[in-house]
Amino acid sequence: MGIRTGAQFLAKLDAMRPHLVIDGEVVSENLTRHPAFRQLALTYARLYDMQHEPEHREALTYVSPTSGELVNASFLVPRTPQDLAQRRAATATWAEYSNGFLGRTADYMNSALTALATAKTFFAQADPVFGERIEAYYEFARENDLLATHTLIPPQVNRSVSGSEQMGGQLTARIIEERADGVVISGARMLATVAPIADELLVFPSTVLRGTPEDAPYSFAVAVPNDAPGLRYLCRTGLHNGGNTHDEPLAARFDEIDAVVVFDNVFIPNERIFMLGRPELCNAWYAETGAGALMTHQVVTRTVAKSEFYLGLASEIAGAIGIDGFAHIQEDLAELIRNVEIGKALVVAAEAQAAPSVDGVLLPHWETLNAARNWYPKISQRFPEIIRKFCASGLMALPGQGDLEVAGEDIATYLQGKNLTGPERIRLFKLAYDASITGFSGRQALYEYFFFGDPVRMAGAMVNGYDREPVRARVRDFLARDQ
Repeated sequence: MGIRTGAQFLAKLDAMRPHLVIDGEVVSENLTRHPAFRQLALTYARLYDMQHEPEHREALTYVSPTSGELVNASFLVPRTPQDLAQRRAATATWAEYSNGFLGRTADYMNSALTALATAKTFFAQADPVFGERIEAYYEFARENDLLATHTLIPPQVNRSVSGSEQMGGQLTARIIEERADGVVISGARMLATVAPIADELLVFPSTVLRGTPEDAPYSFAVAVPNDAPGLRYLCRTGLHNGGNTHDEPLAARFDEIDAVVVFDNVFIPNERIFMLGRPELCNAWYAETGAGALMTHQVVTRTVAKSEFYLGLASEIAGAIGIDGFAHIQEDLAELIRNVEIGKALVVAAEAQAAPSVDGVLLPHWETLNAARNWYPKISQRFPEIIRKFCASGLMALPGQGDLEVAGEDIATYLQGKNLTGPERIRLFKLAYDASITGFSGRQALYEYFFFGDPVRMAGAMVNGYDREPVRARVRDFLARDQ
């Protein structure tokens, strides 16, 4: 089939029968017409339509090596610097449409599948059949243009013990039965973002396994259709309050529902099992396959688009109310400019230092990407803070679009800006409100801060994984010099 249209994506959604629990209701059909999911589904449909538009097609697609059809460029196996640049261009095209607020567009998990499908050396350590299966699944996802969500970590119940010890080992998703034709999984996992509108759920290894025999039942990688029997999603309440795109410009379009995943004796056939047992290989899943590198390449590209959005928004606000000449405002704008340029430089530096994997895949430089993913969660917390500072009490005096009908003259007179009409200023400040002070913006800040996990643990992992010996040796050599 190749690239889907938005209509095909929506039709597939309505044909599925997932088990979604949200706001006291179980939803299992007509997802594209349900108020909790409709706008998000339409937004993702727009992404699929962009693949067919002449102005975006070259960036977003390439020719499938098997079918000859156009497929999404996030499935392109990078072998050359040009391939990495094409992958970045594709990610940037979707990211700029959402201004970086969609964290789980299809290219995120597609990047993981692309790396995994080529990591034959890694899978041979367990059984070559796992590599063959995930390659076949990658081709299935590529040729059908699927949207996958994924789930990674145990439920947040008692973090003082491992997942295998919580509730007597019965809490976290685990293999409870191995059969000749597959396995059965029970338990729960967090956190499946965009789950309600996904085609597939990828259950990839948690990378915090201790590597003991007790961890074997929790060590697996599988793919599950989103409406598989026994699969349930406990969805958080939506952060879109029902307003239009004038009053809730971000939440109305980009609220990606997150969900806890419950496996109630879910059967997984052999062809959808990509790793079983082998905790030590599950711990190395992202690092040794290149999946971590390609996924982070996508993330850093997306977050550049988000940084650019906040720079643009802050600049528009400053100009609209005449504060752009003040030194303390320019200091904050300079901070946003630095963050944009640092993010762009990190992406380019990672590509410039790319090196082939043992399987011949050109992977962007991991140490640079790792620095980026440790840096951005911290600096991004400043973005909404700067917007709140620029707008100040203006964020608390915002009539809605409907008020223009009954108070248009007052709005035009008293809520105008330096170079904007009253209605124009309200529209801009509604965007600032949704980007800095609403539940939607709060979830965005939390999402970015913990995107790759606990920043403290991430920092420790970066220190322990970084080769500091060459720079330490330079210091020792300097101390030993006579001149």
